[in-house]
Amino acid sequence: MMKLYHTDLSGNCHKVRLLLSLLQIEHERVLIDFAGGEHKSADFLKLNPLGQVPVLIDGGTLIRDSQAILVYLTRKYERENWLPLEAKSMAKVMQWLSFAANEINTSLFIARLHFRFGMDFDWETAQQKGKQVLQIIDTHLKERNWLECNSATIADIACYPYVGLAPEGKIALEPYPNVIAWIDRIKQLPGYEAMPGL
Repeated sequence: MMKLYHTDLSGNCHKVRLLLSLLQIEHERVLIDFAGGEHKSADFLKLNPLGQVPVLIDGGTLIRDSQAILVYLTRKYERENWLPLEAKSMAKVMQWLSFAANEINTSLFIARLHFRFGMDFDWETAQQKGKQVLQIIDTHLKERNWLECNSATIADIACYPYVGLAPEGKIALEPYPNVIAWIDRIKQLPGYEAMPGL
C-alpha cells in the first residue's frame, strides 16, 4: 500500500494529504515526530537525505517534495482535471507549483515558522513579501474562481495551505477578499480534509 510519511502541522504535508483525500486514494500514514527530531534520524535520512517531510513511497517508487508528489499522484491516477496534459494548461498549473515552492515558501512559510514555531527568521521581510504574494493571488483571482483552468487543480492545492495559514505568521487575510473566497471554495471540495489552523 502507498505510504505517506508526514507531520500534522506541516502545510507541505497537508497538500499531499488533501489531494489523497480528494482523489480518494487508499494509503497508509506514518507520523514523523518532528519536534523529537525523527526527521533527522539515520533511518529517515535514508528515505530523504534532506531530512524533510513529506515522503511518499509507492511500491518501489520513493518521491520527496510535496509539489513532486502532487504531480506523481495526478499522473499515476490519470487525473487530467487536476493536472492537464495540454501544453499551455499544464504550464500554467506548473508555474503555480513553482510559485508555491519559491515565493510562498520564502514569505508566508517563513513568517509562520517564526511566529508559530519560534524559529529565528527575518520575519519582517517575510511578512512584506507575504503581503505581496497575497496581493498577486488576490488580483489573479479577481475574475476567476480557481488559479487556472476554470476548475480546481494541483495549482490550488500547492498554494492553499500556507496562504490559508498566513494568520499564523501574523499576516491578516482580510485585505484580500478574493483569496478568502478561494479558500472557502477549496474547503467546499468533496473529500476536503482539514488540518490544525485551516
